[in-house]
Amino acid sequence: MVRLLKAIYHPRNQYLLQLDSGSSDYERENLGFLIESETVLQTFGNVNVEGKSYAVNKMGSSALAATLHAAALLLKINSDWDWFIPLSASSYPLMNQDDLLHAFTFLPRDLNFIDYISNPGWKQRGEINRIVVDPNLYYKSNTPINYDVETRKPDAFEIFGGSPWVILSRSFMEFCIYGWDNIPRKLLMYFTNVAYPLETYFHTVICNSFEFQNTTLSNDLRYDIIPKSPKPKILNTSKYGEIVAGESVFAQPIQEDDPLLNMIDEDVLHRMPDNFVPGSWSSCQGINQGEDLCYRWADIDTVKPGSKGIKLASLLTKLVEERRHNPSQCHQQRGP
Repeated sequence: MVRLLKAIYHPRNQYLLQLDSGSSDYERENLGFLIESETVLQTFGNVNVEGKSYAVNKMGSSALAATLHAAALLLKINSDWDWFIPLSASSYPLMNQDDLLHAFTFLPRDLNFIDYISNPGWKQRGEINRIVVDPNLYYKSNTPINYDVETRKPDAFEIFGGSPWVILSRSFMEFCIYGWDNIPRKLLMYFTNVAYPLETYFHTVICNSFEFQNTTLSNDLRYDIIPKSPKPKILNTSKYGEIVAGESVFAQPIQEDDPLLNMIDEDVLHRMPDNFVPGSWSSCQGINQGEDLCYRWADIDTVKPGSKGIKLASLLTKLVEERRHNPSQCHQQRGP
């Protein structure tokens, strides 16, 4: 997780680190110690570690609860951010933050990245109409979910789904968290007993909300082989060329210390071991910031994009323009 943090760090961003109950006390204490020992992180104070851990199962509603909790904490800590980008410890960036910030600078701030297309599994499993009980909501340790009897398809709203990996606007997250409309709350109650709610909850809320249904871009900016395969797989060096040649911002899942991470660090991010990724905000690029060898910071509001950032900005601008002339993804997709 610390390696991922250093690979995606920028002083302008806000970060929240979560560890579930599968992590040991030593891991939680060590994470806190590492954050406190980094001069850069202490200087800018934009990295937070959630103090409590709880059981999470990615198949159940506990995963959705953890995601919503993270968004609520970030809104409370500092609401001066534009997009909520959830990552797992097996995620890794494919471009530096100067590139990403540059590409997002020109986008409408209400834009939501939700891929409705690349993950047909949410329909194929046929589990959306089955009642699921997630014991992780009331047990301390990670526990498998339980299936109950089938139920009827709802008719008060239409269900949508796709990739569980999303990039959501702050305004939409405020809508989900504060719930001034009843639809986020009603759907949260419904998806509490549905399998894989991260593949359907945000998709369904946004498409059943008149205020947000035209704010989607059907692209999650991830290179993720899980939705494309019947069995979960791990990315490795054999996929390197395909991964870096694409237009994705993140790749996943990658195992800890896999050689693929070293290749991305060296060839794409130009990140030295245990260092932060060089960027225009740092006046001592390539130096291990945690050793107090760097005392000056450049203008953190200035970004200098490379070819990847310019290419991504061009792609996103094109996709946004196409979206204006095409029907909403909510109108194009239909639930089971």
